[in-house]
Amino acid sequence: MKKQMMSAIILLTIIILMASFDFSLDGTPPIEVPTDIQGRALFVCPAASSFWDSIAAGFSFFTRYVLMGFYFATIVLAFMWGWALYQNLLKDSFNKDAFTKPWGFTKLLFWSGIILLLVFNTPNRYRMVEVSDMPGEWVLCESTSMGAVAVSADSVHAK
Repeated sequence: MKKQMMSAIILLTIIILMASFDFSLDGTPPIEVPTDIQGRALFVCPAASSFWDSIAAGFSFFTRYVLMGFYFATIVLAFMWGWALYQNLLKDSFNKDAFTKPWGFTKLLFWSGIILLLVFNTPNRYRMVEVSDMPGEWVLCESTSMGAVAVSADSVHAK
């Protein structure tokens, strides 16, 4: 096995072990959970508005139209692949040149889909929660995160 592959495997193993046994390279002490909510506590942090949140909010008005265009391009791509396959079946031989445009369009559509997914769905979108007793915007976080607060799991609701 190559050195790079072994290094990657060892590094992944160390990361998994550190995460499993709550080791941290950061010296932030974990929050002491009150005894009345131990075993059913969640940690929430104030949701800081980030650069990506403002971009996603700006594009939120165009989401439907962009998705329609993306689905249109996907359907056109399916027809391009079908036509290339049909042309090869008619000639009863494999012609590599018939697949260059569909393959290039596939790569372009794939990466544009990844970029759209990143722009429209910020990391905070999936972590946002509402806390019954506390006003404001909150996200789920780790006990060692800056500003983390332990709250009862019963008072945390998905947004």
